[in-house]
Amino acid sequence: MNITVTEYTGAAVQGAIDKAAAAGGGRVSLEPGVYPCGTIWLRSHVELHLPAGATLRGSARPDDYDDFLDPRLDAVAPEGSRKCLLACRDAENVAITGDGEIDGQGPEFYDRNVPPGAPFAKPPHPRPRMVQFFKCRGVRFEGVTFRDSPGWTIWLVDCEDVHVSRIRVDGCQQMINNDGIDIDSCRRVTVSDSFFRTGDDSIVLRAIRRLPDEPSVCENVVVSNCVLDSRCQAVRVGCPSDDTIRHCLFTNVVCRGRNGIYFENPVRYLRKDDRGFLHASDVRFEHFDVDCTGEPLRVNVEPGIALRGIERIEVRDLRFRSGRPPFLCGNAETPLRDIVLRDVSGSVASDTPLVARCTERLKIGDFEVTTGPGEASSLDRKPSASWETKF
Repeated sequence: MNITVTEYTGAAVQGAIDKAAAAGGGRVSLEPGVYPCGTIWLRSHVELHLPAGATLRGSARPDDYDDFLDPRLDAVAPEGSRKCLLACRDAENVAITGDGEIDGQGPEFYDRNVPPGAPFAKPPHPRPRMVQFFKCRGVRFEGVTFRDSPGWTIWLVDCEDVHVSRIRVDGCQQMINNDGIDIDSCRRVTVSDSFFRTGDDSIVLRAIRRLPDEPSVCENVVVSNCVLDSRCQAVRVGCPSDDTIRHCLFTNVVCRGRNGIYFENPVRYLRKDDRGFLHASDVRFEHFDVDCTGEPLRVNVEPGIALRGIERIEVRDLRFRSGRPPFLCGNAETPLRDIVLRDVSGSVASDTPLVARCTERLKIGDFEVTTGPGEASSLDRKPSASWETKF
């Protein structure tokens, strides 16, 4: 069934989606124009199509959004908020397509009384995410612009067979906690030919543990041909209390902003009564161009953290210009194992070309870095500030 929505309300969009789903599926297309809305629930076998000139505009009032409530997910709620604009769970063959725009009006949720260029202050009320999919299969995002999400832009949780292509995530970089896409405990995901501008991390791999006896595994993710512009980290892999992240590939990626590739495991990100659980392995980064004020690559495990392992991480054909050098640092309980740096070249403002400590079988080939007269690097320096709160 094909339905065209001509009434410019969120209720009309929801009604068309429900009608198409009841008929077995179909395409719901919006006429060009602005559609003010709260939460929209997507359904199985339904494609929401936003042509050029069509805008779904999320309300600036938190009370206009539903809480995404599910006992399988309630143990975690980033930033203490369960609210979201586009929601979907236990569905299959769901798509958001077109050249139109989804506008979250993110800056409206913050205290913007700050010095010019400074991060906005967090408000006391919950900020919604823009997109949240839970336990879905056969998901497709294509062509759409996701603008100014108040929280994480896209959070995919325990989903399979997800294909993201030609999207644009464009968030005000004074906002905090507005990650581009968080791929959490998902399998068989591709992200290609897309642009991300965020105040927080642009592309994130996570494996957040939800139920005590249920493994959380993020695997078989491929990111290719993307441009990432982040005020925080362009790529982040894992947090210390996560479960398993493995068999992932990033290729042909341009990074601009503060930091490039980040595996950061600080004590402050631990869950209560937890010393760490993450196992990250077989993650490759190929053909990267990084221009950043911080580090092009950071793999770090702070003292006091005991992970199951970070191993078989491979970086090939990395070109960078950075304020600080690549940083590889395990600890006595969690040494980094089988890290490969091949065909790496660049320039760093620091007087140190590479920092490495507590590593086993570190392999370096074709490594050429020019250092500058900047501040000397310290093995024990604090990591770059992050705008997000991890759990």
